[in-house]
Amino acid sequence: MKAIVLTYDRNTILTEHMIKCYEELWPNHPFTFRIPFQDEKRCVFAPRREYIRSSPEIRATVLTLLENLDEEEWIYWCIDDKYPIKLNLFRILSIYQSIKDNEVTDNCGVLFCRAGRLLDPEYLTNEKVLFGEEILLERKGYHKIWIHQFLRVKVIRHLFMNFPDYIEVAKTMDKLKFTVKKPITHRIYVTSVNHSVFGESSFGGVITQSCLKSLIENGFNIPNWQPPTPEREKIIGII
Repeated sequence: MKAIVLTYDRNTILTEHMIKCYEELWPNHPFTFRIPFQDEKRCVFAPRREYIRSSPEIRATVLTLLENLDEEEWIYWCIDDKYPIKLNLFRILSIYQSIKDNEVTDNCGVLFCRAGRLLDPEYLTNEKVLFGEEILLERKGYHKIWIHQFLRVKVIRHLFMNFPDYIEVAKTMDKLKFTVKKPITHRIYVTSVNHSVFGESSFGGVITQSCLKSLIENGFNIPNWQPPTPEREKIIGII
């Protein structure tokens, strides 16, 4: 399965950190990380990676990463501004197997991190489905679309096709996603119970305290562009 990586990092450290966290927590993961680049010198060629030359523009980058992928194909959407801290692999592997077996044909997305406002019924429909052994709740829109999750290509392609050509800063997309109407056929879900914990890598272009600690623990050198880290530590999900 292609893991589509949207990265804004200046020297790939956040991408490398995210991938290493997956390798530590999920050594036999099924993903081939598809990573955009403009400067080949920043590519770290290794197994289960695929580098795609792209424009520096965010919208164009995502659409380039999705080129030659069928609308109905499943991908793992994983922006490097998030990284996994805990994964309930027993449950996540069950979800992945259900996707492989195509058990629900009109399912277009499964998020296994139920946190924040997705605990609020306001952001959900009344629809519940059984997906393998998992109870899934249908999401109304694109809230929490930036957390790592399984999606069909058409969900992300539609979202970014309806974004402006030029997005000055990534943070703008938080508001933009609410301006895009999700097609009724793009049914995306979240697990009724949370199965993961993610950390936020950066805020305002500055690495968060939690990510800084994880980088050090994983043997990464802190980049020289990193200013003093703000008093910010955002963790998403509790298990």
